[in-house]
Amino acid sequence: MSNSEIAPGDAVHPGNPVTVDRYTVGARINHWITAVSLVLLALSGLALFHPSLFFLTVFFGGGEWTRTIHPWIGVVLFFSFLGLFFRFWKLNLWKREDGTWLARVRDVVAGHEEKLPEVGKYNAGQKLVFWSMSLLILVLITSGIVIWDQYFGPYFTITQKRVAVLVHAVTAVVAISVWIVHVYAAIWVRGTIGAMTSGQVTGGWAWRHHRKWLRNLVAKH
Repeated sequence: MSNSEIAPGDAVHPGNPVTVDRYTVGARINHWITAVSLVLLALSGLALFHPSLFFLTVFFGGGEWTRTIHPWIGVVLFFSFLGLFFRFWKLNLWKREDGTWLARVRDVVAGHEEKLPEVGKYNAGQKLVFWSMSLLILVLITSGIVIWDQYFGPYFTITQKRVAVLVHAVTAVVAISVWIVHVYAAIWVRGTIGAMTSGQVTGGWAWRHHRKWLRNLVAKH
């Protein structure tokens, strides 16, 4: 059994049906703070990105407030995601079976999970999202600090700020795209969203989608 496949709070409860604790209350709160922050950051950032999207500032009290609030939402996102990172980074380390899973992505899309290798708490797709967002959020906060003139303006040159604006915008577009993929996958795999709201999944769900994780949990108990 690999302890790296199990998070604190993961547990199996016998019954009809069998239920499995997948996320603690703390992990769920951490996740939803991150999710809400990301949505607000995307909306406020898009409002500032192009005049055609300026109407989005209505959700933040107008253009001036949007410009003021946007970087602070970024700070909340960074520290909230940092909490998720420390909770889950070990569970997202790449395993041998992840390469095989990724190579059979057509079977994933077709729903032929019986042809896929058994995976731990997270599959290769989820791990790619995790590590992508880890890198993207780090780049966003770094470039964001460079262009946050109110507090850091004197420390950077005009050229550095121009480069940072470009990097920030491109990174934001990629991050939004990754987020869309993440949400789509959560909706596509029934039971995934429920796991992040109630904290539990059925034994059948765990057996179908994360069999190695379930085996380790059963062996633990």
